[in-house]
Amino acid sequence: MDADGAYYLQAKMGGQAMSEMFCFQCQQTAGGSGCVRTGVCGKQPETANLQDSLVCRLIRLAELCEEQNQHPKEVTRLLADGLFTTLTNVNFDNEAIRAFMERVEQQLHRLGGFAAGEDPGWLWQGETDTVSLRSTLLFGLKGMAAYAHHAMNLGYEETEVSAWFYKGLTALRQEHSVEEWLALIMEFGQVNFQCMALLDRANTETFGHPVPTRVNTDIKRGPFIVVSGHDLEDLRQLLEQTAGTGINVYTHCEMLPAHGYPGLKKYPQLAGNFGTAWQSQQREFENIPAPVLFTTNCLMPPRPSYADRVYTTSVVGYEGLRHIGADDQGRKDFSPLIRQALELGGYETDQSMSGINGGHMLTTGFAHEAVLSQAPQIIQAIQSGAVKHIFLVGGCDGTRPSRRYYTEFARLTPPDTILLTLACGKFRLNDLPLGTVPGTGLPRILDVGQCNDAYSAVRIALALADAFQCTVNDLPLTLVLSWYEQKAVCILLSLLALGVKNIYLGPTLPAFLSETVVKTLVDAYGLQPITDPQQDLDAIFHRG
Repeated sequence: MDADGAYYLQAKMGGQAMSEMFCFQCQQTAGGSGCVRTGVCGKQPETANLQDSLVCRLIRLAELCEEQNQHPKEVTRLLADGLFTTLTNVNFDNEAIRAFMERVEQQLHRLGGFAAGEDPGWLWQGETDTVSLRSTLLFGLKGMAAYAHHAMNLGYEETEVSAWFYKGLTALRQEHSVEEWLALIMEFGQVNFQCMALLDRANTETFGHPVPTRVNTDIKRGPFIVVSGHDLEDLRQLLEQTAGTGINVYTHCEMLPAHGYPGLKKYPQLAGNFGTAWQSQQREFENIPAPVLFTTNCLMPPRPSYADRVYTTSVVGYEGLRHIGADDQGRKDFSPLIRQALELGGYETDQSMSGINGGHMLTTGFAHEAVLSQAPQIIQAIQSGAVKHIFLVGGCDGTRPSRRYYTEFARLTPPDTILLTLACGKFRLNDLPLGTVPGTGLPRILDVGQCNDAYSAVRIALALADAFQCTVNDLPLTLVLSWYEQKAVCILLSLLALGVKNIYLGPTLPAFLSETVVKTLVDAYGLQPITDPQQDLDAIFHRG
């Protein structure tokens, strides 16, 4: 990217040929620079441009509310859900996006404003560092919107978090120096941490604190439903409605940690976990004899062999798929899935299915309450030298072969180390037979939960730092993170805002980070791009 931002202008405006779209918000963006013809996720140009137009309307709505010094609850929900709609692998349905834009325009008219008719290309135009920093803040806001959405679904909101949607969106159109942009982004990181804490409180007060739970990957004979995504309330409603039907319910991808919540694991038909991470769904769902419900992002364009069995809900959408809406009280009628599950009948015999590394049992539920209940044992193990290091190996998974790094990294970690896992990146290693730390009985792999549960990982780190009367950066702790989409971006920004340093990040650095911004993050926070697993471990342990 050159100094005057020509990269973005050429990508959007075309050079010799007009580009059809521009998107670089996910890790797998084309060529490591930006999708300009069609999205690697399957997003088409019309969809990408509609999403950019929606973002611009949300910005105008936020500006108008800031001008009038009001933050109506219904507008806050609209801002959060609208941003969530534009997050990677959420909504591919053009008509649904247009309908959402109409809702935004109605609010604009109600407040005395007007729908923005501007070219949304301005989002990606300008001086390189400005575009980089603007994009970083926007993508962070999209990630926080997902967390706020789930908390709102459970009736939880917080004034400062809500107010920052207005502040952050308004800031996107304003001029700022590099230093001012960075200050805004760090402030956002602090607020996003509050949002993650809010969601943790919403989940734990509603469903109880997760407890360590073993989850089977094999599938029983008979009718079943697969539930993907992150929304625990959607899963709860489905479990209530499938009680006594003879239908088993299986989690998929980021829904796996649901098995640890007492309020969900009490349902006997919550039988196990189907498949691995989101990027394998087209292969794993091939001719599946059961319906699949997508509650949040991680939807890929469905193949014809199973498209008639895929349902969406909430902000998720794809043209031609059946959508389950909610009534005014947030209740959803999942009877179409139940009828189809019974009609399809499931597998005729039990099916043996494994994780990426061949394992058939997964463990989850090691959120902050569960881990901190064992804190004395962990602290003693660290003090005695039985545990030499703790790694947080977590984040998003994806399709690129380079993501095998995280599997190999886990394999190479010494037996006197503990691995905390988080988000769908855990499927690269959560079925490895790493056993326990010698002489302690402590499992070597402790799954903290979804990307939504990143707050738990931070709570654990802060509690250990407090116990040892040091900072998080002084602990024998290293974060080795993988990223794919915008929730990972906002988590990273929160970690940086909390002062966490020397984070290893991969498999590549975000395309939207300019050289200047990367250098700033490296110099200020020691951000480390991953290299080779053995080389990185040698550096962490100061070997060689």
